[in-house]
Amino acid sequence: MDYVKLGRTGLDVSRICLGCMSYGLKSRGNHPWSLEEEESRPFIRRALEAGVNFFDTANVYSDGTSEEIVGRALADYARRDEIVLATKVHSRMRPGPNGAGLSRKAIMAEIDNSLRRLGTDYVDLYQIHRWDDNVPVEETMEALHDVVKAGKARYLGASSMYAWQFSKAQYTAEAHGWTKFVTMQNHYNLLYREEEREMLPLCRDQGVGVIPWSPLARGRLTRDWDATSARSETDEFGKSLYQERDRHIVDAVTAVAEARGVSRAQVALAWLLGRPGVSAPIVGATKQQHLDDAVASVGLTLTAEETAQLEEHYTPRGIAGFR
Repeated sequence: MDYVKLGRTGLDVSRICLGCMSYGLKSRGNHPWSLEEEESRPFIRRALEAGVNFFDTANVYSDGTSEEIVGRALADYARRDEIVLATKVHSRMRPGPNGAGLSRKAIMAEIDNSLRRLGTDYVDLYQIHRWDDNVPVEETMEALHDVVKAGKARYLGASSMYAWQFSKAQYTAEAHGWTKFVTMQNHYNLLYREEEREMLPLCRDQGVGVIPWSPLARGRLTRDWDATSARSETDEFGKSLYQERDRHIVDAVTAVAEARGVSRAQVALAWLLGRPGVSAPIVGATKQQHLDDAVASVGLTLTAEETAQLEEHYTPRGIAGFR
């Protein structure tokens, strides 16, 4: 495994981050493809054995049970100071007023709830899951700063939003001497490259580490276009992200993979790892091969010709993934 500084911080993270949305109780939340605790633990352990030190979850994943499962497994398999643990805040966790969002009240409640579920005193990276139009950005950024100063988070990150929103949050924090975001977790893969227009140049200019979600396009880049999986059949959000015209890009991934004698997942991840500013794609794993391919992709370097072959069929599209 290779390691890289996370943006301009001094924090070392593995080039692959294990995304833990797929680990949680099926009876909680809206992820029927989730793996329950005993099914999940081998993936977390195998990731650690492969040198992965970066783990990402969220309070909303499977109604908090993802955090519980991840926290217990990491406590059993690793020393706390050896891992980089990330979680998120924004989505609804309970009905009624103040049960969601980025108000000071919500943030202060949810960081404590996440720490309790994770079984730790702090998280390494605390991220806002989405932008909140209903809360002044000054309130959000000051509350997040106070979370850091209280020792409950080491760094702050953000997720999918417009570049102007991210810039607004950053200059608001800087103007007040508050903690700024050091990462952007955005939607970025061979089938969705709109982030290359504004967000990625902004992150490179400001030294913000990029940790893309859905790097394999919900599995679309790893299988034949018409093939399905248990997740793809029930993932309504995922169905809205990609289009029939993307079939040609998947065919290009297949051609490069066959010529190289490697899996399609390795090719798609190697392309992403080669993009300027990308620190660590967040890869989900529900089969052993998923994790093996992710680890192997770190050592795969594509040629300029292969990269051009993978990119040539991309066409502009509307913004997707900000929900």
